[in-house]
Amino acid sequence: MSLFSIERRKVIVDHARETGRADVTELSKLLKVSAETVRRDLTTLEKSGLLRRVHGGAVPVERLGFESDLATRSTRMIEEKSRVAEATVKHLENAEAIYIDEGAIFQLLADRLFPESPTTVVTNSLAIAVSLAGRPNVEVISLGGRVRAKTLGAVDFWAVEMLETMVLDLAIIGANGISVQRGATVPDAAIAEVKAAAMKQSRRSILIADHSKVGADSFVRFASLADFELFITDDGVSSEHADELRASGLELLLA
Repeated sequence: MSLFSIERRKVIVDHARETGRADVTELSKLLKVSAETVRRDLTTLEKSGLLRRVHGGAVPVERLGFESDLATRSTRMIEEKSRVAEATVKHLENAEAIYIDEGAIFQLLADRLFPESPTTVVTNSLAIAVSLAGRPNVEVISLGGRVRAKTLGAVDFWAVEMLETMVLDLAIIGANGISVQRGATVPDAAIAEVKAAAMKQSRRSILIADHSKVGADSFVRFASLADFELFITDDGVSSEHADELRASGLELLLA
């Protein structure tokens, strides 16, 4: 049975809030309506202030300037994030000094990190620092700074100044928004500054995120996609976005 338009739009908003984005092709199949009908619904929802249109679909407005807390993130898209984390471990290439970013997907990465040779892990995440402390072959350096309550990540000039004294082999970085047009973006300048500093001090950088971040833009840009040697995401990313990322010259791995 077909849904009334108001019911259909509620499904779209709920889906966007749950997965992080509303993809036209995916919603067309889910709702059993044409892509054009979905686009009209997205336009209506954007006018109502519930979604913002992006290439290939829309994102919930709360993703543009606000973040969910670490506990909430840890319950979303666990299967996809776990696959990305597993794939990332295989691309460390014997790096001896690694920067690991803050966030749920990086906690999953840390859970899988059991190096065979001595490895120094630098992180601004208190949660990751605690989970790795005492693990064989891992020395942890926790960045100082103002601790963000939502993510338990340290930011501001204290963290940046510590990073500026280091020489790192690899930075593993996340973003709230990833697009060819805007690059890698986050909601807050303090977060962006730490990510940019970690990348600057690293010989190479890998971007990792679940597919809900692809095609979205957040408030502050901290890197272009050309600054990363590789982007690892899950296979839920649309073929349209995957083709666009590859066409930009970015190496893309779907886990």
